[in-house]
Amino acid sequence: MSLILHELQCSKSGYIFPPTSEALDDPNGLLAFGGNLSAATLITAYKRGIFPWYSEGDPILWWSPNPRTVFTPGDIHVSRKLGSQIRKADFAITLDHAFEQVINHCSEPRKQSADTWLIPEMRDAYINLHHQGFAHSIEIWQRGKLVAGLYGMALGKVFFGESMFSHVSNMSKIALYSLSEQLRLWGYALIDAQVASPHLFTMGAREIPRPEFEEILLNSIPEPPLPDKWLYSDSLPSSNIHLPG
Repeated sequence: MSLILHELQCSKSGYIFPPTSEALDDPNGLLAFGGNLSAATLITAYKRGIFPWYSEGDPILWWSPNPRTVFTPGDIHVSRKLGSQIRKADFAITLDHAFEQVINHCSEPRKQSADTWLIPEMRDAYINLHHQGFAHSIEIWQRGKLVAGLYGMALGKVFFGESMFSHVSNMSKIALYSLSEQLRLWGYALIDAQVASPHLFTMGAREIPRPEFEEILLNSIPEPPLPDKWLYSDSLPSSNIHLPG
């Protein structure tokens, strides 16, 4: 059982992350502190299954939970109610059309808390990664208004989900489902949801051991990771969404 929280050390090639097997058990997955949020550091972390999560005023904290909560693209559970809402098709879907709007909405305090973990430094870091082609968003629109969306990192054939928001009931679920279907078509291996929640399990999330997760990353992310082009200027027809059955 690891009892040591490592401070990141910098070398000529960048920050060096300790083995994820040395992450703490309590809190689950806390691995290291320090470093920075440069694109190079973040890409190095994500390709090993490590992500930052910390509050304003704290040092940067790096995490690698065990087990890991994941989805298989194309295998999102659709309830009868959600399926009915999708079939109504009273929305439009876009990819990378409004990344900064999505991340700004995701950074708004939740109803149950006045705080946000998406502090300005984090938002700026992911916006920088978006401009470089590594961070992406999916947006849901109704009558020209952005009502839901999510964003995350794409490396190789793995999408690392970071956060989502919704101003209309179930629309964030539609965003996740739509993204899952698109990633299935693109041949993605996995959607990382990081940590468990009852909401994710109702949509078909499952937990896998950290070594299994890291093996998937090793086989699905090229070295060096390359930017992914999600170039969509127009909305994707909602009729393209595949529903099981």
